[in-house]
Amino acid sequence: MGNEDFKAEEGDGACAQESAPHADPSDSAHPSIVSAHPSISTHPSVSAHPSVSIHPSVSIHPSVSIHPSVSAYPSALARPSALSHPSGSGPEDLSVIKVSKRRWAVVLVFSCYSMCNAFQWIQYGSINNIFMHFYGVSAFAIDWLSMCYMLTYIPLLLPVAWLLEKFGLRTIALTGSALNCLGAWVKLGSLQPHLFPVTILGQVICSVAQVFILGMPSRIASVWFGASEVSTACSVAVFGNQLGIAIGFLVPPVLVPNIEDRDKLAYHISIMFYIIGGVATLLFILVIIVFKEKPKYPPSRAQSLSYALASPDASYLSSIARLFKNLNFVLLLVTYGLNAGAFYALSTLLNRMVILHYPGEEVNAGRIGLTIILAGMLGAMISGIWLDRSKTYKETTLVVYIMTLVGMVVYTLTLNLGHLWVVFITAGTLGFFMTGYLPLGFEFAVELTYPESEGMSSGLLNVSAQVFGIIFTIIQGQIIDNYGTMPGNIFLCVFLLLGAVLTAFIRADLRRQKANKETPEIKQTKELMALEESNTSKTPVTVSEEHL
Repeated sequence: MGNEDFKAEEGDGACAQESAPHADPSDSAHPSIVSAHPSISTHPSVSAHPSVSIHPSVSIHPSVSIHPSVSAYPSALARPSALSHPSGSGPEDLSVIKVSKRRWAVVLVFSCYSMCNAFQWIQYGSINNIFMHFYGVSAFAIDWLSMCYMLTYIPLLLPVAWLLEKFGLRTIALTGSALNCLGAWVKLGSLQPHLFPVTILGQVICSVAQVFILGMPSRIASVWFGASEVSTACSVAVFGNQLGIAIGFLVPPVLVPNIEDRDKLAYHISIMFYIIGGVATLLFILVIIVFKEKPKYPPSRAQSLSYALASPDASYLSSIARLFKNLNFVLLLVTYGLNAGAFYALSTLLNRMVILHYPGEEVNAGRIGLTIILAGMLGAMISGIWLDRSKTYKETTLVVYIMTLVGMVVYTLTLNLGHLWVVFITAGTLGFFMTGYLPLGFEFAVELTYPESEGMSSGLLNVSAQVFGIIFTIIQGQIIDNYGTMPGNIFLCVFLLLGAVLTAFIRADLRRQKANKETPEIKQTKELMALEESNTSKTPVTVSEEHL
């Protein structure tokens, strides 16, 4: 961007950016980043002129030698975004920090279609016994209607994460909401007992849509929201998914009663399918209207720097390799998978567990699931607000994990007491911490892996959750069928204990917070120097600490 564009934006009162004065009217470099003396030579043996300065607050000592490749490309120093973004691909001015008014509309629309997709995940599991009777299949077959969501995610994560980096948020949002809508309408073709394969097809389409949804909350929060509200925004984005699961527990038992007549049962199922199809269509239209790729200006210093340092030529696989070399992230990857996997197994098998101890209580089984999710949504919102205020990611994550373990133990010991009101209380307490942990994991991962792609870190967390979810659901289901609910729940308790122990070993390396606290120009200069050092074997730039 030329100096004229910069001056045009300087007058914006809402911008959180101070412009540096011109060192010399004849300088060609951007005034807020670099002012270079016209007599500088690119020859390796020539030292920098004493008047050269990188930033008003950063001067280079006369004895410091500048690497020839640095002075040869003054425009790259003046405009860091030129290193990575072609014209028009990023925000108009990376020196301007400003939040967009559209941000809440974007996150709410995303939250709504995520809710619709989550409803379709659990709508079969919440009335497992009714669908078993209607289609004449086993409980394990109905369980796979939930587990296909987990199974589909694993092979499709990397292609979808690549699409996110290649085509951006809007394309991913449109694809996810369109597939969700298509899957909802396909299910309407499965309203006969012999058409179970059609409902499987519709559910698989919805599970593919989920791959375009689950990893998005932290990416949307980072791209659209300022540093003081990013964790809250991520919680709102996750909130929709949890609300969908809650409605999925509550509504199907009400709309589809447990009756023997299959014709009447088909009528009630059709009502549920028509409602969800209409809602999915409306949300797809809203995504087309509301969802935009990114705001005009970056909302935070960390996001501005992320734009400046992003490279379209960077190796996709090298990003994954860097993430797996980050020990703290690998530990979080395992612990998040254990917690979320336990939640998926508990949600899928809840109807079966409650019916075993309280026969005929399908509606109350759905209400218990609703209680778990509503309490978890409250926990998620409180966690997000607390993180924005305290930035205590490690401590908050560890406390919530330990309380999840305690809640699971209490739920396990009280499920067979014969009092449903006790199960409501213990399940709600468990949900407050177990479901409340999910956005914590997303945000902690972004902090540990910045400036890597938020979509990649969140996607890998979700892959871990799906893998453990499938394993836990199959094993716990077999344990419940053969030995009862208590051994099955103890099985989950053991792995939650392991997760709590591993969480204690995660070091709180909050990289995004450090980036937000540093002055953007100094941070960009340091990163550019590092890039120059890595791209050449010649003498690197050396700057004395006393001059920074």
